[in-house]
Amino acid sequence: MTPVYKFIVLCLLLTGTATLAHAQLSVGFRGGVSYSGMSYRPTVAIPKTKAHGVKSKPIYGIAIEHYFKNHAGVELDIQYLTTGYVEYNEDETLSNETELDYLKIPFLSNFYFGRSGRFHIKMGPHFGYLLNATDVRREFESKNPDLPILPTYGQPGDDPKKFMYGLTAGAGISKVFGKSTIVAEVRASYELGRPESQDRIFDMEITNLEFTVSYLFQVMEK
Repeated sequence: MTPVYKFIVLCLLLTGTATLAHAQLSVGFRGGVSYSGMSYRPTVAIPKTKAHGVKSKPIYGIAIEHYFKNHAGVELDIQYLTTGYVEYNEDETLSNETELDYLKIPFLSNFYFGRSGRFHIKMGPHFGYLLNATDVRREFESKNPDLPILPTYGQPGDDPKKFMYGLTAGAGISKVFGKSTIVAEVRASYELGRPESQDRIFDMEITNLEFTVSYLFQVMEK
């Protein structure tokens, strides 16, 4: 473990010890819809190309929040999420569509302002694992071998990378009713990893926008 990691761990331990007497733990469910986007560069010498993302895909999972005394805490989510792309040919008469289903785990800092009605700001890393890749349709191929299009990821031999990781940030509002809390929020995430494992595409950028509502119930307070 490097000195930097040791320092971070020590700070977290000291913070947790200092605020344990005021800690609050809530667990609940989170659900909503997501909209993904994708752009890619076929080769190093070709400008970036934009593809359509998949839209209105369901999100659902478990949310765990741990708050400290001074309006700050952390949140860990375990959720099911679908991203992917839709790419059209030049005259937009044919299309290719691929969906990527992930188990996504964001670990976010959570700062809030207010008492029973709160405004939240969240940010932090996320990690995930590819559960399934589905090529919904494949209606055209590139006519120029020097100008590749987005490849398939659900066919034998595609072997997409399983691990996802990136950064997530969001904002939202919540209302506290006794031990229950309802949260509405929007999150944006940027993927630092990519599914391509065979260098068929030089580079790609994947983004995701999530609109969700959560119900949380307080299970512990010290």
